[in-house]
Amino acid sequence: MRPLEALAREAAALGGGAARVIPIRPLTNDDSEVARVLQICNACRYCEGFCAVFPAMTRRLEFAKADIDYLANLCHNCGACLHACQYAPPHEFAVNVPQAMARVRVQTYAEYAWPPALGALYKRNGLTLSLALAAGLALFLVLAVVLQGSLWRAPPHGNFYAVFPHNLMVGLFAPVFVFAVLALGIGVRRFWNEVSPGAVTGAAAGEAAHDALRLKYLDGGHGEGCNNADDAYTLSRRRFHHLTFYGFMLCFAATSVATLYHYLLGWPAPYGYASLPKLLGMAGGVALVVGTTGLLGLNLTRHPLQGDAAQKPMDRGFIALLFLTAASGLALTALRASDALALLLAIHLGAVMALFATLPYGKFAHGVYRSAALLKWAVEKRQPSGLRLGDD
Repeated sequence: MRPLEALAREAAALGGGAARVIPIRPLTNDDSEVARVLQICNACRYCEGFCAVFPAMTRRLEFAKADIDYLANLCHNCGACLHACQYAPPHEFAVNVPQAMARVRVQTYAEYAWPPALGALYKRNGLTLSLALAAGLALFLVLAVVLQGSLWRAPPHGNFYAVFPHNLMVGLFAPVFVFAVLALGIGVRRFWNEVSPGAVTGAAAGEAAHDALRLKYLDGGHGEGCNNADDAYTLSRRRFHHLTFYGFMLCFAATSVATLYHYLLGWPAPYGYASLPKLLGMAGGVALVVGTTGLLGLNLTRHPLQGDAAQKPMDRGFIALLFLTAASGLALTALRASDALALLLAIHLGAVMALFATLPYGKFAHGVYRSAALLKWAVEKRQPSGLRLGDD
């Protein structure tokens, strides 16, 4: 009997292709590895019910670069298929879908990055985060000293605008935030256009939003969770991801509400502890601290075959930056009437500046591209298959 991989390749050679035009781009070594393991998976199909990757895979017999990019970003790296696979290492086929997909994902972020020259930052993301944080902290520490003459003083009524004027902060943060949104938007638009599955319907958009917001594909395909350090299922990754994501969104909501208060209602900060911006911010900060602490613990204990070791600095750096942003914000809220306010504010704003500056070129991008991939799948599954096999 011939190896399963050889049978899969023969089926790809004899079968018809998908009825759509895909730009032909050369495959990298990482792309070729994904194509290889997916050819084997396509012949086996044991994991078809685990997540969206496998039913999307079965709509293809060959894998162009654009298809590989799409499927790699559809993968949530839950690890369930690795632990279930009979061809996983140490088998000679060495099928490791999570690891192969992880290597291609970071490659796609760099390839679709805008401006293209900045895509190289993904290859040195640990250093990039460190330099951005150092620069952000230095900027606000120096500004605090220049504007106030000291980092150890208590402004009246805990008013941080007495340390950094409102217009100064808007002038510093707004351009960086707008650039981050623009860069991510252009990058994900390029990703979408590579394999456009058809028109987006309301039903498809609703399903994709539902799956993304619930992190549906971190349940292992059976609702018991995915794998982390061993064969045991756990929902910890899903829960800590939820705390981190919704904590971030609550903090963003707090900033948005405060902006409306300031510009529409004429209510400048500082706000009381019972105000909506403070309640949203404190809830988000606590969720972020708990979520990032949990994710770091899981990252440190995760099985080495379930990811790409080269991406550990990017993963851990982003988690640490989110933790510092949340923890410094909570400390600032708790000690806003103390002499430490100016120092804590400089640290917090430096962390936020580093976060904003690196959003398009770090781990944050995975949420944006993965959501786009989920929308692609929600649209594609509603389309007739492009394969023409037998009586289909």
